[in-house]
Amino acid sequence: MILVADEVRDADAVVALETTLIAHGFPRGDGVAVGLDSEARIREAGAVPATIGVLDGQIRVGLTHDELERFDVNARKTGPRDLAACVVQRAVGATTVGGTLAVCRAAGINVMGTGGLGGVHRGFPNPPDVSADLGELARTRALVVSAGIKSLLDVPATMEVLETLGVPVLGFRTDELPLFYAAYGGPPVPARVESAAEAADVARTHWEFGGGGLLLARSPDTSLDVEPLLEEALAAAERRNVTGQLVTPFVLAFLHERSEGRTLAANRELIVANAGLAAEVAVALSGASR
Repeated sequence: MILVADEVRDADAVVALETTLIAHGFPRGDGVAVGLDSEARIREAGAVPATIGVLDGQIRVGLTHDELERFDVNARKTGPRDLAACVVQRAVGATTVGGTLAVCRAAGINVMGTGGLGGVHRGFPNPPDVSADLGELARTRALVVSAGIKSLLDVPATMEVLETLGVPVLGFRTDELPLFYAAYGGPPVPARVESAAEAADVARTHWEFGGGGLLLARSPDTSLDVEPLLEEALAAAERRNVTGQLVTPFVLAFLHERSEGRTLAANRELIVANAGLAAEVAVALSGASR
């Protein structure tokens, strides 16, 4: 049911990547390029990429180029609740952060790179929407590198939930939580680390205490203030009755169009950079050297 590529199984340092970014996070064709760039950055840092998705009745851990091409807009967005159905129904399942973490737990992978973490949606409890990313992160012994929490969400509320769940949030060379596109402006982070090695040490210690996941927040190199556009995008989604898992891809497409591609370029840049940092942490955790 879970097919792990030989390269992934034999590696000391592995970084998991989701496939929803490929299928739903970018215009057609661009997602595969971002996925390949992320994998290349991971290899440059001395680790092995494990992009995860559901194909032909199996959960694949480590996808080939041809397999990545199958994850397009028709792929089913696959959180932890959807994995079994995708396998049985032989659907193409593009894993979310939560879905990827669920597979990481089964496959023993403890580092993941992504764009932004899901969380509590603005206006909660109307809609009563909280991402499954949070629960999966709390129960999975994994460190996730992201550009903070998705800025279309209620970031302070999400931070409160992470605290309740016992998830450490580490700022990578920052005292403020980045807001995905914006490098600054989020709540203060509980702890700051200066290197991948220090993040790895915190993760090891957290796991020795019986803890689950950690979030390592890296500020994007290109900082954009998109709050006015976000408000427009969320209002447009509400008018069109876009809800649930469809909100994020709708908002991303809206931002990419209204910003004349600036958010698209920034999104691609931060995802690849996060993958590189995740690889550095994975190498530090493994004790391997470049």
